Amino acid sequence: MELAQVRLLVSDFASCYRFYADILGLKPQSGASEGPYEKFSPAIGSAGIALQDRSAMAELLDELDEPATGHRSLVVLRVDDLDAYCERIAGRGGVVVHGPAPLTERMRVAHLRDPEGNLVELQEWLLLRG
Repeated sequence: MELAQVRLLVSDFASCYRFYADILGLKPQSGASEGPYEKFSPAIGSAGIALQDRSAMAELLDELDEPATGHRSLVVLRVDDLDAYCERIAGRGGVVVHGPAPLTERMRVAHLRDPEGNLVELQEWLLLRG
């Protein structure tokens, strides 16, 4: 397993984008200043931080009735075999609340919550960036 990123779930994507890009000086990966997703990288190191529109995550998890201040962060872990990992989690008493399911043509995901309700996303990358 590999830590892929820590993702902040935000309501005002454009303002948060400007903060991380213009104020902190992190480099945006794609320039998607209006969202719903952007990853930022520091000048040194490989770890990054990402922003995702909170309502997009609520829609994915079918939680549209959740308050706007619901989920605030998401720990993202990359695994090699998502189905096998989810089976192991279930065998240990964990509950997958969404997935495994395709997210994009490059990735499948599953979501679960820790005991405090924090979201964890498991990713299986199908195609690496070229």
